[in-house]
Amino acid sequence: MDYNPQEYEPKWQRYWQDSQVYRAEDASSQPKCYVLDMFPYPSGAGLHVGHPLGYIATDIFSRFKKLKGYNVLHPMGFDSFGLPAEQYAIETGQHPALTTAENIDTFKAQLAKIGFNYDWNREIRTSNPDYYRWTQWIFIQIFESYFDKKEQKAKPISQLIALFEKEGNANANAACNEDTPLFTAHEWQHFSEKEQSDRLMHYRLAYLADAYVNWCPALGMVLANDEVKDGLSERGGHPVERKLMKQWMMRITAYADRLLENLEDLQWSDALKEMQRNWIGKSYGCEIDFELQGGVKLTAFTTRIDTIYGVTYLALAPELEIISELTTAEQQQAVAQYVAYAKNRSERERQAEVKTVSGVFTGSYALNPFSGAKVPIWVADYVLSGYGTGVVMGVPASDERDFRFATHFNLPIVQVLDKTQVDENGNVVEAYSEKEGKMVNSAFLDGLEVKEAIQKAIEHAESQGVGKGKVNFRLRDAAFSRQRYWGEPMPIYYQEGIPKPLKEEELPLLLPTIDEYRPTADGQPPLARAKDWKYKGKYEYETTTMPGWAGSSWYFLRYQDPDNRREFAARSHTDYWNQVDLYVGGTEHAVGHLLYSRFWTQFLYDRGHIAFKEPFKRLVNQGMIQGKSSLIYRLKEENKYISADLVKNYTKEEKENLQQLHVWIELVENDTLNIAKYKKWRSEAAQAEFVFSKDGNFYCDSQVEKMSKRLHNVVNPDDIVRQYSADTLRLYEMFLGPLEFSKPWDTSGIEGVSKFLRKVWRLFYDRDTLLLTEEAPTEAELKVLHKTIKKIEDDIERLSFNTAVSGLMICVNELQDLKCHKRAILEPFLVLLSPLAPHLCEELWQNALGKKDSIVLAKFPTFEARYLVENQIEYPISINGKVRDKITLAADISAAEAEKIVLQSESVQKWLEGKSPKKFIFVPKRIINLVV
Repeated sequence: MDYNPQEYEPKWQRYWQDSQVYRAEDASSQPKCYVLDMFPYPSGAGLHVGHPLGYIATDIFSRFKKLKGYNVLHPMGFDSFGLPAEQYAIETGQHPALTTAENIDTFKAQLAKIGFNYDWNREIRTSNPDYYRWTQWIFIQIFESYFDKKEQKAKPISQLIALFEKEGNANANAACNEDTPLFTAHEWQHFSEKEQSDRLMHYRLAYLADAYVNWCPALGMVLANDEVKDGLSERGGHPVERKLMKQWMMRITAYADRLLENLEDLQWSDALKEMQRNWIGKSYGCEIDFELQGGVKLTAFTTRIDTIYGVTYLALAPELEIISELTTAEQQQAVAQYVAYAKNRSERERQAEVKTVSGVFTGSYALNPFSGAKVPIWVADYVLSGYGTGVVMGVPASDERDFRFATHFNLPIVQVLDKTQVDENGNVVEAYSEKEGKMVNSAFLDGLEVKEAIQKAIEHAESQGVGKGKVNFRLRDAAFSRQRYWGEPMPIYYQEGIPKPLKEEELPLLLPTIDEYRPTADGQPPLARAKDWKYKGKYEYETTTMPGWAGSSWYFLRYQDPDNRREFAARSHTDYWNQVDLYVGGTEHAVGHLLYSRFWTQFLYDRGHIAFKEPFKRLVNQGMIQGKSSLIYRLKEENKYISADLVKNYTKEEKENLQQLHVWIELVENDTLNIAKYKKWRSEAAQAEFVFSKDGNFYCDSQVEKMSKRLHNVVNPDDIVRQYSADTLRLYEMFLGPLEFSKPWDTSGIEGVSKFLRKVWRLFYDRDTLLLTEEAPTEAELKVLHKTIKKIEDDIERLSFNTAVSGLMICVNELQDLKCHKRAILEPFLVLLSPLAPHLCEELWQNALGKKDSIVLAKFPTFEARYLVENQIEYPISINGKVRDKITLAADISAAEAEKIVLQSESVQKWLEGKSPKKFIFVPKRIINLVV
């Protein structure tokens, strides 16, 4: 029987699906294991070999856990709302639902060819109304809730309303906006419905507010930070401006402390936890007032109030409205130009560019509240309006970015030490106060450690009425509105300007049919185009849609009960499946998706809908499979190409006249370009001149980088499956290196993996002859098997798949050396291999071993330590320092017994030449040495 994976792999893929071997039960006496891949977006580009890396890992782990007796839930679905489908719809006029469905079909077909063990009965799509009905329902629950700061949990907004009716909001210990006004019970009771609604917006967990957004007039929509680069939209390169707009927001900041605290109990990498901590950015500090003439104050937030004597400037975020009031007549033009530039850059860019310096002087000064010194006021785009107060006190001597700013603009730098502030003679530094006209002694911080100095400085600021201690967070409330069509409609309508939620029985609110997917001429979202789309025929619906992260924040719960039409998931199901036991996905979701999902999970826990506080118990970020790009050189402004080996000898000036171009990797073999194929691929090169190497070839350079169609370095997994097999692809991706590491795709090693699978086949078959025997295994064969059982079990539990593949290869080589074809060894070996190479193992399991049930339903073999206990040891025998012989002795032999047996050996006697050894040195389990 020939090894023919292209024939049997599709057969077993159909068999697994038809027999429903992957179906998970929602109640079982077996322990449960919930394994999940991060929600994929079904791109029209299809998969490349980098995409399946994490999917293969979870597939192996899921199969392994099923063999270990677990009830395994391993589902798959699609994050099917989003901007790419909408942009394609704008370009082609096709409805996004049609192109999305086509993309999903392509995605599923590619996944099927690799043999993944998904329970497709639980497939979900965020764009399906049966799904987004419950996304809308969760939004309404969040809208109808507030956060009780004392109990640190979400509660119904009705409880807060009852408090307002009784005593107003003076004692309301609830998360709210900074500018929330105080009111009495009497005032509340006499507010109009609209006024009450407006006051409640200050407290709701989902609320309407004016917020700065990245507005792209050409696209007519708000863009996320990662969709803006250099002030332009990533799609189309259109200008983007920071604009204050009415937006739906999520009060994630209320959960900041809990999001931090709960990290400690999660099985996540330290690096990932640190990314979340930094994003949340909890800091302890002081809000300090810098007074200007006319009683105006600028309030800065600082974590190092003890360095206040080193302040030499204030920096303001360009969004602050007070800037126009502070700017002197001489500086108006410069400030206006800078503010227009700076505030339209995305916050992500402004945070990322740590080495660039830009700013402008307003012409005004403030007074240092401790020393009274005059401090110039600047505008700088490295200051963000949403963090702290949007005002930074610049201390160049203590902060690297402040130092660069001060150096660039020639501002003074006053040295401030962590402990005592002293001059060159060791005297305590005194700061001169222009306000008081005298020296102000700063010695009250003398000799204190940093933490003590900070606390004492805060106390001093509070006692003088110029500041107060405060906890701050970098995390900001999340914008929830999108000016797009292809997203979940907000379940909100407006009655006389008051936003009101739909009733549960009115859900889902379906996306209406519209004639065009672009925003309207006056900048309204695409949904404003919908005709006769009103609540009860008269009230306007909210026309923005939810962001992409809405549906992906809770999808893991819907997998647990995907067909439930009465609730998002029955409590019996969520109690059973509980948290995701293993979650695998890319680091690009390390903060956004994971924070939002944790926030929604904690909210649902607070309101009693689920029994656990965190969604993902164990989380692993797989590395990236990088592409090997091929590059060629063309002379700028000439149709002339130069072989890469010749370019190496070019001068710097000559190299500057070259343009580097990416080449489709299918046109390159061993770094040599196929010129004829290249000319067909790039018509502009048909008449080009090619300068060849001395050996007559035209060489390309290569470099490892992200696999992308734009870089022409994409490898289609379908091609690998077609040429080798799905099992070869699976094993090779795991064999490339540790799961968490990025590694380049290089097919030079794939032949070795393919040969390994053929070796496995030859343990069972020699052409048409079945080699399987029923003989009892030897001690040596059992040692090989049980050593491998222990290794594979340990490696897969640790997700160390590359070492598992290596261990299986060693096992096969050893079984070949032993000429082992015994059922008692090969049957458990197939079970060990089956999570990694399921097609080959199923074929041999059923056709060679004659099994009737799938190998998926087998039991993982039990490791027996007794087979790894060494009963005999092979000792090298050294005579006068040189190894002359080897002898096998019992592992527990005594020195006297060993000496007797060694001296009886004919080979040893030959080297002794009739002499008696002066010394017999016996090192147990290592060596025997005779000194003659």
